Amino acid sequence: MPGYEFTEPRLRCVLPFEAAPAEVRLLRRAAAAQLGQWGISAASDEAELLVTELATNVVKHVGEGVSATLILERRSERLRVEVHDKSRRLPSLRGAVCDEECGRGLHLIAALAVDWGTVLTGAGKAVWCEISLGAGRAYRRIERAVAALESYRESKGGAALRGARKETDLKESAVELIADLLHWTADCGHDPDDILDRAQMHYEAEVDVA
Repeated sequence: MPGYEFTEPRLRCVLPFEAAPAEVRLLRRAAAAQLGQWGISAASDEAELLVTELATNVVKHVGEGVSATLILERRSERLRVEVHDKSRRLPSLRGAVCDEECGRGLHLIAALAVDWGTVLTGAGKAVWCEISLGAGRAYRRIERAVAALESYRESKGGAALRGARKETDLKESAVELIADLLHWTADCGHDPDDILDRAQMHYEAEVDVA
């Protein structure tokens, strides 16, 4: 199946549902709650819209009341939203204007997603799309931290690392960098404990928001 070349652990949630307007609303809420548990609430608006369009397409083009399944999957910087149903008729985009068969949903999915597709399964078909989680503030902070740690390590003469050793060495570099920053803070006449307390407050506030 396209997009399923996984080499790292991933978070996965399977939500069976009945194709009906009331169920679509409940499914959207369940998806938002799941993203909250995974700590990626910043992606909820976009994900809820995609869930709504995918599930509504089942209602419109497969039939109201049929059984279907929503799968949410988080891996690294992407969230995959996938809906399975029992129809083997694959939807498609036809030119710039959406035809009656595909509805507006598929065009909206194609516009929002960084990647999307359809595939036949043993029981019917699946329509999937992936959105980037990289736009979130927490993810941007992590990217900046990794870049800073790699630069810090290189400034001390360390070689570029890959694989399992990289995480361990970056952890040690984080400890050394924090210690250096505390030395600089004290040298500037500031209280290192105050700086640590303020940094902790910023971290906890952003985690609570997420």
